[in-house]
Amino acid sequence: MVVERFTQDVLNSGLFRLYIGTGFFATVIFFVVNADAFTPIEMIFGIISITIILKGVSNIMLSLIISLFSLDNKKSELNFKYNEEKIEAMLNELNVQDVISSNEKAKSAS
Repeated sequence: MVVERFTQDVLNSGLFRLYIGTGFFATVIFFVVNADAFTPIEMIFGIISITIILKGVSNIMLSLIISLFSLDNKKSELNFKYNEEKIEAMLNELNVQDVISSNEKAKSAS
């Protein structure tokens, strides 16, 4: 659940789209500047292949980020929250029992 949310946040941030878009336009500029060295077909295939390679590299980067993402801190945080809620529930139950016992003592004293 944590990894999926993190992955979705990374994808929705647009960082990888910006990376691919920048690489695409850099490739287009490269081929326009060196237009006399390449034929139009070579330019089109070069632009398409570089864009596909950049998409693959961005997917590899995302998979590395996910695989290297440490869940230990998140796990300890979730355990702490769970234990905190459990302790809070126990304290509330104890308070209710104290109120009930004090009401019973007040009734028996009257």
